[in-house]
Amino acid sequence: MIPSRALLLLAAAPLVVSLLSLVNPKLSRVALWLDAALLFVGLLDALLAWRLRVGVQRSAPEFMSLSRRNRVSLRLRAESRGVRHVEIMDDLFDGAKSADLPVKVRLKGKAASAVDYHVEPTVRGAHALGDHHLRLPSPLGLWTLQRRVSARKPVRVYPDLKQIQEFDALSRQDREMSMVRASRLKGGESEFARLRDHVPDDDSRRVDWKATARRQKLTVREYQLESNQNIMFLLDAGRVMTGIDSGLSRFDHALNATLMLAHVAARGGDRVGALGFDDTLRVLMTPQAGSKASRSIIQATYDLFPRLVEPDFDLAFQSLSARVKNRTLVILFTHVIDFSAAETLLRRVRAISRRHLPLVICFRDLDVEGLADPKGSSDIYLKGAAAEHLRWQKTLMKDLRRGGALVLETTARELTGKLVSRYLEIKAQRLL
Repeated sequence: MIPSRALLLLAAAPLVVSLLSLVNPKLSRVALWLDAALLFVGLLDALLAWRLRVGVQRSAPEFMSLSRRNRVSLRLRAESRGVRHVEIMDDLFDGAKSADLPVKVRLKGKAASAVDYHVEPTVRGAHALGDHHLRLPSPLGLWTLQRRVSARKPVRVYPDLKQIQEFDALSRQDREMSMVRASRLKGGESEFARLRDHVPDDDSRRVDWKATARRQKLTVREYQLESNQNIMFLLDAGRVMTGIDSGLSRFDHALNATLMLAHVAARGGDRVGALGFDDTLRVLMTPQAGSKASRSIIQATYDLFPRLVEPDFDLAFQSLSARVKNRTLVILFTHVIDFSAAETLLRRVRAISRRHLPLVICFRDLDVEGLADPKGSSDIYLKGAAAEHLRWQKTLMKDLRRGGALVLETTARELTGKLVSRYLEIKAQRLL
């Protein structure tokens, strides 16, 4: 119970009269009556306030998207007379923010009143919305009653899926095939799908001249990519993946790219799976087909975070070989910076390339590149060390290619787009 501003102003009246009684003693009796009246009214209002009750129901999504505004709905109903206004504040989980709270609601009798607010999570994982905190003015407005209503609700915060929604929007507008056609400029063709009218960005090599002569309209052959192939994502969750790039950790960039490509591949009829590891095996999902496959990856990895430990490549590749027997496109996200890890990775890549097709994602370190730039740091020793490190990484990528792996070097910001394009090229060239 908190005294209101009105109560404090009323309490000033006896105080003023008491001060005046120093000049006129007859006012002392008036001051005592005012004190008694204020005490009586204040206690009466406090007793009436304790009887106030408000029911609260909350409707919140079970799954929230990272860094997006997620709507939460509240329904409030007065369960006693005298409730006209209420201010409500919800306990949010760590890493969540809301510009809408606290919310003030006007109640009309016992009719339910609805109000919404939005939660913007900044951390993935399993969380929970907490209790409601209500502030109710007393019937006479002299007090503010505070009540706590238990209302814990578990929620899961998934990576931002906006890019997947944008891909689906492109598909609905029939622009998805333009992406696929652009990726097939090299390599063999896949299965014939249909004939269609020529559009300006079509490759001239796909013009079907017989059909063009027959239809008296420029016609091209359209091909579909092979399906029912295995795609396996290997996510290094070790210490080097904790580095921040463009506002996210390297691991989060890798996870976003994984979810996007898993969605694209599953829609194209491929089977997708995931393996997350650091010095232990954290996640293992063998390749699955169908629309549920990409959702299974989301559910398996939404609360997977990198740790400050060394990744165990031997464990990861041994687990992969034991569980996945058919030829698979193995996409490894990592950032190797030391000789020991590089030797282990090279040995394992050479071994699995006999059965699978490894694609190693190498993150470019723009900070190191800036140091190695002749116009960069003035420290000659730092500049030399940065240049030597970049030369070593280039050599490592060459060794990976000689060992049978494909290599994609990219910045974290460009990862998703480049990975999807590389996947489409691999499919079009029938490398898998």
